Amino acid sequence: MASENLLELRDIQAGYGRAALVLRGLTVEVPPGKIVCLVGPNGAGKSTVLKVASGMLVPRSGQILVDGEDVTGRGPQRMLQAGLSHVLQGHSVFREMTVAENVLLGAYTVRDKAVVAERAAHVKELFPVVGERWDSIAGLLSGGQQKQVEFARSLMVAPRVVLLDEPSMGLDPKATATVFEQVVRMRDAGTAVLLVEQNARRALQTADLGCVLDLGRVHISGPASDLLADPQLGELYLGGRPAAGQTG
Repeated sequence: MASENLLELRDIQAGYGRAALVLRGLTVEVPPGKIVCLVGPNGAGKSTVLKVASGMLVPRSGQILVDGEDVTGRGPQRMLQAGLSHVLQGHSVFREMTVAENVLLGAYTVRDKAVVAERAAHVKELFPVVGERWDSIAGLLSGGQQKQVEFARSLMVAPRVVLLDEPSMGLDPKATATVFEQVVRMRDAGTAVLLVEQNARRALQTADLGCVLDLGRVHISGPASDLLADPQLGELYLGGRPAAGQTG
């Protein structure tokens, strides 16, 4: 049955091994055509949410639904087939391979060469540096450019939702700004995004909706602009209030 949300995590409890639960009844919804960002202190469970959504970690209880279909308990390969593409924290390009080889790896399950060519043309248009450096060795690209290669690779399976874990990690301010611009381009091209980011203010400036996590639960959620404007949330979770005239 179709749903108004592309991705729903309902009342998720999850943890690692026999350790205490990291997620304690967490519910997150990702509507079509939206960027939803998860922010909160270290240890709140942000990256664990993405691991549950992508099938890397099976929840102890709760449901994962994609377009209304229950996909709880499926492994990463089947979650990918369901339309969830996960861009991991840090850099995951194969440095000795070309940009083209890295991107086309994302389509290794696609048998139709015409479809692969069409999607490659799409990502080269969406991320111009990918097209410009198509034949370059990926390890020669800057950190921000490598992240765009990862974005392009994730779109080669035409996902419904891209899960992004700390895309600005290790990047300078200019590269960070470019990466967030590309996140918006992904959304505008029709792919929903679930974003985890330590740079909470910058993430909320980019997102449509925000969820503040604390102790494994959603503390508050709503339009990202409302969360940014809430002075109490700013003090508790967003690193205090920005200086006058400062938005980042």
